[in-house]
Amino acid sequence: MNPLLSIKRHLTPAQINVYFSIFCFFCPPVLGSAVSFVFIGGGLWSGVLLALKRRRFNFDPPMLAITVAIYVYCAAYLLASAVNNALGADAPHLVALVTFLLFPISYSTWSITAKATLARIVVVASMAACFGALVLAVVQYYWLGMRAEGGAGNAIPFATVTCLGVMMCMAGALSGIERAKGLLIPAVLAGIIAILYSGTRIIWVAIPVSGIAVLLINRRRLEQASLARLLLIAAVMSLVIAILGFHIVSERADFLFSDWDALAKGDHATATGLRVALWQIGLGAFRDAPIFGHGIAASQALMKQGFHDQFGMAMGFSHFHNGFLTALVQAGLAGAITLAAIFAVAAWNAAKVLRVSADPIERFGATMVVVTVIVYLIGGMTGILLGHDILDSTFMVFVVSGTYLASGRQQRLPQEPAAAIAPAT
Repeated sequence: MNPLLSIKRHLTPAQINVYFSIFCFFCPPVLGSAVSFVFIGGGLWSGVLLALKRRRFNFDPPMLAITVAIYVYCAAYLLASAVNNALGADAPHLVALVTFLLFPISYSTWSITAKATLARIVVVASMAACFGALVLAVVQYYWLGMRAEGGAGNAIPFATVTCLGVMMCMAGALSGIERAKGLLIPAVLAGIIAILYSGTRIIWVAIPVSGIAVLLINRRRLEQASLARLLLIAAVMSLVIAILGFHIVSERADFLFSDWDALAKGDHATATGLRVALWQIGLGAFRDAPIFGHGIAASQALMKQGFHDQFGMAMGFSHFHNGFLTALVQAGLAGAITLAAIFAVAAWNAAKVLRVSADPIERFGATMVVVTVIVYLIGGMTGILLGHDILDSTFMVFVVSGTYLASGRQQRLPQEPAAAIAPAT
């Protein structure tokens, strides 16, 4: 066979979308920031293809609703910088909003992929990501003596994106879209153990909450399954988690109780104490500029000044360890309300699908969105909601593909010469 013909066969737009999707769902726990390069690079190239009319915009109403919410959120941050005369200082941070602005572009080109193909990619790539996350977590925890950070370089984003992978494996096993279920349950177990090794307590809370949501969404299929088999699987998984996680959980719980005891004595020099201090500083900064906030760059200076003045400490952070409080300080009520609107619109779209659709792929897509909203909101209570490259790109990946699977229409490609095919989403 002619090598050039073989290459062209593997570089069709649909096939490139398959490779792109695999990378997007595998990268976050294992390769960290690589997901940002893949997603943003694909989105920018998609914009070129749309401009050249080699792709069509997909104007699905649910996608448009989320796009409006996202663009208003970005506008709120831009307005906050303008009001505070901080466009120059905030410019490096505002560039990160490009990830969100790519939402409708990525959606339009991603939706040339057949839904069944994309749904299976989500499950299989997430399964591989969970196993990869466990390997990295074991190496980092036992050989390097550190909290597992995977490829993310930070325990919180690592635990967050791994939790999403766990839920995709669980949803894939329960929804019936992936028949080869032999490795999905071990993948769920591998991902949960990796999250335990990360020591990220807030995501430990997100696991059962999002897991219950997946079970409720798929409760009709559970009713048809063998109760004895389900109980056996649950018992084995619980036993393994208890054996491997008891020491980690008890150690992290001891740290938490110790931190609370220190905080009660006025000592803020602990992980919990620093968070409480950040929240106090953030609330004070919000009261000083409640409508449009202080701008993005000013928040770090406010933290340093607050620690110095209120607690006599020389500390600095990039965020206030609460997603909505960070938005309130940086962009005021305008930023926090529009941030909440993104999650509300995404959840509303998913809920509508779950109410009326019996199609397993559509329900799987809606499950993706629901799980993403739950995990991000819980994780954002004491950590980062949006504003981290890995979390921002992963959020886009899950909401774009989940919305398409739940309520989108597959796009037809315009007629184009074979030579014009190039990497795209």
